[in-house]
Amino acid sequence: MLRSLFAGVTGLQSHQIAMDVESNNIANVNTIGYKYSRANFSDLLAQTNQIATAPQGQIGGKNAVQIGLGTTVSSITRIHSQGSIQNTDKNTDVAIQGDGFFIVSADGGNTYKYSRSGDFKFDAAGNFVDNNGFIVQGWVRDEKTGLVDSTAPISNIQIPPGLTTPAQQTSEVTIKANLSSGDKVTQFKPIYTLDTNSLNTTGVDGLANTSDDDRAEFFNVLFDASGSALNLQSGQGMWTSYKPSTITRSVAAPGAGALSFTINGVAMSMTFAGTETASQATSMIAAKINAETATTGVSAAPDPTNPANLIFTNDNTRGTTAASKNIDFVVTSDVAATGLTNGGDITAFQYTFVNAGAVPIGETNATTAQRQFTTTEDLRAQMQHDARLIGDDHTVANNNVFDSAITVEINDKGQFQIKNPGSAGTDEYDLRIAVTGLTSAGVTENTRFTQNLQTLSGTLTTGSATTRLSQAFNAATHSASIDVYDSLGTKHTLRLDFRKTSLSSSGGTEWTYEISVPAPGDIGGSINKNELTNLDSGRISFTNTGALALATIPSLTYTANNGSAPNQTINLNFGTINAFDGMTSFDNPSGTSGISQDGYPGGDLVGIRIDQSGTLIGSFSNGRSFGLAQIGMAKFSNNEGLVTDGGNVYLQSANSGDPIIGTAATAGRGFMQSSALEASNVDLSKALTQLIIIQRGYQANGKTITTSDTLLETLLGIKR
Repeated sequence: MLRSLFAGVTGLQSHQIAMDVESNNIANVNTIGYKYSRANFSDLLAQTNQIATAPQGQIGGKNAVQIGLGTTVSSITRIHSQGSIQNTDKNTDVAIQGDGFFIVSADGGNTYKYSRSGDFKFDAAGNFVDNNGFIVQGWVRDEKTGLVDSTAPISNIQIPPGLTTPAQQTSEVTIKANLSSGDKVTQFKPIYTLDTNSLNTTGVDGLANTSDDDRAEFFNVLFDASGSALNLQSGQGMWTSYKPSTITRSVAAPGAGALSFTINGVAMSMTFAGTETASQATSMIAAKINAETATTGVSAAPDPTNPANLIFTNDNTRGTTAASKNIDFVVTSDVAATGLTNGGDITAFQYTFVNAGAVPIGETNATTAQRQFTTTEDLRAQMQHDARLIGDDHTVANNNVFDSAITVEINDKGQFQIKNPGSAGTDEYDLRIAVTGLTSAGVTENTRFTQNLQTLSGTLTTGSATTRLSQAFNAATHSASIDVYDSLGTKHTLRLDFRKTSLSSSGGTEWTYEISVPAPGDIGGSINKNELTNLDSGRISFTNTGALALATIPSLTYTANNGSAPNQTINLNFGTINAFDGMTSFDNPSGTSGISQDGYPGGDLVGIRIDQSGTLIGSFSNGRSFGLAQIGMAKFSNNEGLVTDGGNVYLQSANSGDPIIGTAATAGRGFMQSSALEASNVDLSKALTQLIIIQRGYQANGKTITTSDTLLETLLGIKR
C-alpha cells in the first residue's frame, strides 16, 4: 500500500520538474538565440515478487511479477534546432543560419563562452561586444599584410574609433580590353607625321639622312578616312607620274621599204613607197602610233616648229599596267632608212607594296620605274626622290639635276602632301602629277588605296604656295586611362594609347602602346628619341585566335616629383599568355571592358557591414572597402553537452567535446546573416499544449495518493 503512495509522490516530483522546464521555455519565448529544453521521464527500479520461469514439460513458462516504484526525470535535453531569422535595422546584429556558436570572452581570451545571440555592438573603446559586455572573438586585420588571417589564433575583435587608412601607392594596373582585328574600325588616328628629315635613303637628293624609322608604319594595317581597312596585299600599289613622258626624234625622208618598232612592248610596222617627204613620213608614223594610244598610252605629233621632228608624249593617265606608262621606243627594223633611233623617258613610277624587305630607292642610281615600299616612310621617301630627280631633261639617270625644293611629307592629318615652292640655284620645274591604279598578272587593283592617293593628281607649278594633298591615312587605335596613386595618396592619370602596327606571320595582329603620365612625373621612358621621360612604350601581339601572344611590358619606375616616395614600381597586367582573360584581339570594336589598380588615397572609416563569412568590412571616405576583422565560430561534436551560464551564453563541458574553431560557412559551420537575429526556437503552441499534459499528469499522480490514502483508512477501520 505504501508503494503506491511513494509512486504517486515520484510522479508529482517528476511532473513538477517538467512544469519547471516548460515554464522556463515559455519564459524565454522571446529570448534571442534561446534553445528550448525537454524533460525526459524514466521509470524507477521495480520490485520483483516472483522471478520468471522457463517452460518445463507440459507446463508453460511464467513471466516475472514486478511492481514499479514510480518515475523520475532522468535527463533534460536542450533542443538545438534552428530558430527563425528576424531582420533588424542594426548592421551589427548577426544571426547564424546553421550549426555553430559565436565565441565571446570576459577575460581577454583566457576563457571562452559560446552564444547563439548575435546582438553585438561597439563599445567606447571600439571593442565588439555582446549585451553582457563580453568581447567577441575572431581575427583582426594585420596592418603589415593588409589581410585577415583566419588561420591564426583568435583574439578580441577591436576596431579603434576614428580609424583611418593610409594612402596605398599603386603597384599594379590590370586591363581587360579588345583591340579590333576587323576591317572596319571606329577608333583611329592619323598616321605619324614624316618630313624630309626622316628619310630612309642615303641622301642622294642632296639632304642629310636622319632616319626616324620608329615613326614609319606598315601599309597593310592602315585604314582610310572612313575607318575601312586598305587591306593592301603584296604586289598591289599605284602608278604615280610627276611629269608627262616626252621624247623627240628626227625623221629623214624615207626610202622604199618597211619600218618596224615597238612602243611600250606593242609592235607596229609600216611601209613607205620611197616618195614621201620627211614631214609626210612624220605624220604617217604619228598616225600609226596614235592608233594604239589606248593600249600604249603614248601619242605622237609632228613638232609644230619643225615638222621633220616627231614628239612622243605619254601623260601617264591611261591604263594600270607597265604597257601604258612612260615611253619605251625601240626600232626593230628600219629598211626605209627613216633614221629613227631608240629612246625612252621615265616619269611614271610603279610603287608596289611588299610585306617586308622593301629596297630603299636612292641607295643606287636606279633608272627603272619599279619601286617597292612596306612602310609609310618607304613610300614617302621614294616619291620625294622621284619627284626631285626627273629634272628638266626628264631623265632619272641624271642624278646631278634635281629640284631639292620639292618635298613629299606626311602632315598631322595623315595626308601625303607635295610642295613645289622653288628656291634660287635649283633646276626648278613644274609638276604635273597623275596617280592611277596598278594591276599586274594575278594582282588586282586596290581601289581603296588608289582613291586615297588620287587627290594628289594635278598641276603644281614651281614657286607655288599650293599643296597637293592625298586623302588621310589612319591607324587603328584605342586608348584607356586610369588614375594611379603615389605614397601620399595624390592621384595621377596613367594613359595607355594602343596603335595597330602590323600583322604577325601567324595571321594575328601586332600593336604598340605608349604609356604616359602628366609632367613633371617621370617613368624613366624615352620615346621617339625625344627624351621625354614621362613617356614609355611597349609592344603587344595576339595569336590568330585573338588570344594574347606577347606583351613587352616596360618596368615602370614612377616618380611623381611632388614629394612622394620616388621609384614607385607599377606593373601592367595585360592577362595570361594564350588565354582570353585580359587583352584580346577579336573582330569586334575596340573597347575597354575593365581596368583597375590597387592604389588609393588615405581615408576615414565611415561605416561597417558584415558579410556571410562574418567579415567586418569597413567602408572608408576614400571609396575603399576591405576586411577589418572576421568573427570566429565554434562547432562542437555534441551541442547538447554544453551547459548554460546565463546571459544567453554556454560553457564547454566534459561531454560537449572541444570547440572546433574556424570561419563561417566552412567545415559544417553555418553562415552568418547581418542585420538579423535568431529568434528563440520555443514553439509557444506546443509549449502550452505540453502544460496541459503536465497538468493532467500531475493531477493524476495526486489522485493515486488520495486513493491510496482512502485504502489505508479502510485498512485502519478493520482494526477498529
